[in-house]
This record gives sequence, C-alpha cells and structure tokens, in this order.
Amino acid sequence: MSLLRNAVRSSFPVRAFNLNHAVAFCHRQSPKLFSTEAERPPASEDSSIDPFLQTTATGMVYGKLFGITRQTLRTDVINLLEGCNLTLDDIKVNYNRDFLPVGMMIQFPSRLAFDNAFKVIAKKGRLYRLENADRSQWDFLMPHDGKTLLLEGIPRNAQLEDVERFLSGCEYDPSSIQLTVRQGLPDPIRIARLRCSTRTEAMNAFITKNRGFCLNNQITVRVLH
Repeated sequence: MSLLRNAVRSSFPVRAFNLNHAVAFCHRQSPKLFSTEAERPPASEDSSIDPFLQTTATGMVYGKLFGITRQTLRTDVINLLEGCNLTLDDIKVNYNRDFLPVGMMIQFPSRLAFDNAFKVIAKKGRLYRLENADRSQWDFLMPHDGKTLLLEGIPRNAQLEDVERFLSGCEYDPSSIQLTVRQGLPDPIRIARLRCSTRTEAMNAFITKNRGFCLNNQITVRVLH
C-alpha cells in the first residue's frame, strides 16, 4: 500500500504541470482568434492620389483650359488635343457675366487622355494652361453647345415683338427669348438670348442676321459655344 501511495503522489506534479502548460499555451495564441471586432481592410493604394485626378465611376477625368480667346472654338481645342479622343460634347465654354469666354471645361474619357493633353500643350500649345477640375464644376456649367444666340445692342425701347421681327426667317424657340441688361461703356447694353434646335440653325441665324438692324440699332449676333 505504501508503494501505491508513493506512486500516486509522484504522478501528481506531472499532471499539474501538463494542465498548466495547456492553459499557458492557449493564452499564447493570437488574440485575433478570440476577438469579436471586425478587422479593418488594408488602406487603398489610391488614397494618396490627388482627389481631382481620381477617375469617376464612369472613368471620366475633368480639366479646365485657360488662355482661350473670343475667337477660340471647341473644334480648335479638339484639333489641338488630337489623340485625346474628345468630341464637341466633351467641351463646355465658361463665360463671365459679360459673356466673354474665360476658359473651357473639358471632360476626358480617361486618365491617360488627361495626361496626354498635358504633354500636347507642353509641346505645341504653350499659350494654353490646363488645370485639374472637379466633376461638380462640369455639372454646374450651363452648356450652350453652339445652339444659343446672343443678340447685343437691342434698343431700350424695343419690345419682344421687335426682337421676333428682327429674327424673321430664322428657326428658333420663341419661348426661349430672354431680354436682359448688362454693363457697358458708356451706357448699359441690352441683350437677348435665345435657343435654336440645332447648331446649323444657330449658324444660319448668325450669318443672315449679324450686323442687321432692330429698329434703328445695329445688332451684333454671336453664337455661344
């Protein structure tokens, strides 16, 4: 019996050691196995990119072109940026309150086209300057699209019927006529804006009516792009 008791006592430390060793082993495991918190996804590699240069859901990139003049057409910009895959619908002219062009908003089909435009301007378009723009600037800008006519120099006493008589023979939307006054030297200038259905109709009105007379005033007709 004494031999049996001695054998039981000698085995106890071994069992206790094995139990403590198992508990310690569990504590040494990575806390990730017991954590209930969701792991954060790794940071995107694009997070450091200029937000202006990040493409939209449609892959578009936007820019603003400075250095244009009153005579610069959207087709001139398309020819300048040949290889950037631009169309007339990808360009909007930005006018100030006096309807003088101060820049052009351009919608590029890809980041590659945007980068290519920088290279082209550096080589052959040094009179121009291209800057990054945001999608909101593009959306905010009203598109005239070569279909809006601007009549400048309308007499102060002219009525809507006089403007319509001046435009006799032209195809346009009569409900779109807006008569306003803008600052001029030495006196304010009365102007009218109206909308044609097509670019061809707007250009025909420009050709036939520019420098014509409304009452006793000579009218300047412009096509807004």
